[in-house]
Amino acid sequence: MNKLKIFTGNSNPDLTKRICKYLDLPLACATVDRFSDGEIEVKLSENVRGVDVFIVQSTCPPAENLLELFLIIDAAHRASAKRITAVIPYFGYARQDKKDAPRVPISSKLIANLIRTAGTDRVLTMDLHATQIQGFFDIPVDHLYAAPVIIDCFKQKGLKKLVIASPDVGGAKRAEGIAKRMGNLPLAIINKRRPAPDQAYVTNVVGEVKDKDVLIIDDIISTGGTIVNAAQALKAQGANDIYCYCTHPILSGDAVYKIENSELNKLYVTDTIPLKKKADKIEVLSVANLLGEAILRIHQETSISSLFV
Repeated sequence: MNKLKIFTGNSNPDLTKRICKYLDLPLACATVDRFSDGEIEVKLSENVRGVDVFIVQSTCPPAENLLELFLIIDAAHRASAKRITAVIPYFGYARQDKKDAPRVPISSKLIANLIRTAGTDRVLTMDLHATQIQGFFDIPVDHLYAAPVIIDCFKQKGLKKLVIASPDVGGAKRAEGIAKRMGNLPLAIINKRRPAPDQAYVTNVVGEVKDKDVLIIDDIISTGGTIVNAAQALKAQGANDIYCYCTHPILSGDAVYKIENSELNKLYVTDTIPLKKKADKIEVLSVANLLGEAILRIHQETSISSLFV
């Protein structure tokens, strides 16, 4: 393990420390600071020549998180690291993944190009907003799913009448996969319309939820409008307790306030993005062990396919 070193930027150092704890490794020392004019200063304080380097950095806002990632990668590359793996628990700029309107960028493709150009040899990420983003990279991508953490959580709850719900048609496959792994649970789909970015309203619920507990599955919660409206629609259809799980809690604006005052009993999120504000209805589940195991297997050149489910 002396040829494995893990560095972190400022986006999610607590998650990186938990990963290091799982691997029983010290966090590699690096300076990621600011010059007086605000520019990012990076310096690796350890020798990485011939070392397998993993850099843990979510690319959630602000954009400085992306720049930190690029600069740490470049520093490791110029210091002759044997291999550089960018561990990106949350891959930001993923929501523009196709040219679906005139004069718009394909942001996720651009970010993929920049990550490769910086000197990355491999990417490890989790619950991409669109799975086809893997194809935007010209380097190997290991795409993990955080589903095991929520499945374990709800198996311990032992709810007898549970329905898995998708907040929109696009997420139906994700919800169906979790429903199958939890014992072929029934599935519901909430049909919504999105008149503008970060705005959505529910039109109807497809599936039987009356007198059932419901777990809504999503990958990202930004403004919280979709989930709050979905919970309201499910309650109107006679659902009992309503839970929600999302991998990446962006929770921008007044999202936390909306969730606290919604029909949701509990929102479960992971630590791919650090919570800006704690709330009674929000519980954090860690993906550190899952990421740590993937890092170990990549380092040992063993299969990680069992982690892709």
